[in-house]
Amino acid sequence: MPAMFRVFLIVLALLVGPVQAAKPTVPAVPAQSEQSASDIAEIYRVSPADTLAVEVFGEEDLSKEFVISESGTIAFPLIGTVKVAGLRAVEIEKLLTKKLRKGYLLNPRVTVTVRGYRPFFVNGQVISPGSFKFEPGITVRKAITMAGGFTERASKSKIYVVGVAATSKPRKVKLDDALKPGDVITVEESFF
Repeated sequence: MPAMFRVFLIVLALLVGPVQAAKPTVPAVPAQSEQSASDIAEIYRVSPADTLAVEVFGEEDLSKEFVISESGTIAFPLIGTVKVAGLRAVEIEKLLTKKLRKGYLLNPRVTVTVRGYRPFFVNGQVISPGSFKFEPGITVRKAITMAGGFTERASKSKIYVVGVAATSKPRKVKLDDALKPGDVITVEESFF
């Protein structure tokens, strides 16, 4: 499409205003599987690429943010490498408290929060496949919208998600199903 024609269409769209499409690519229906940040924090087990905020009360030098390495560890001041992958935030608090109590601090008070989750991925029949930042409450519908919506050839009924577990197999999902960090969404092609 020539550049001048593209500019003409943009100007025309701005002058005419928004026009309701006959068929929206991703229907706007409220999500039924919303997740709150506190719901995720209680059950979420951290993995590589997640970001943790660790606060040690009264110890500014020990209070930092850490990105979990590919090996599932963080390099914590004084105590060194600590394996945290697979643990919940409250379990990491207990682990760090125990390690700091061994010869470093008398009564450490440690708080751990997940500040950032590993991304999720969208591929297949979407406009802009790729990785996207996970936020609690993300549904398949929102993820596809973030990826630019469905292509013309997309099947809106053949959408699959694979989780991060090594044994995870593709499972068919609906648009309002909730996602987890690291999920991979695949939108299949429709034949008709």
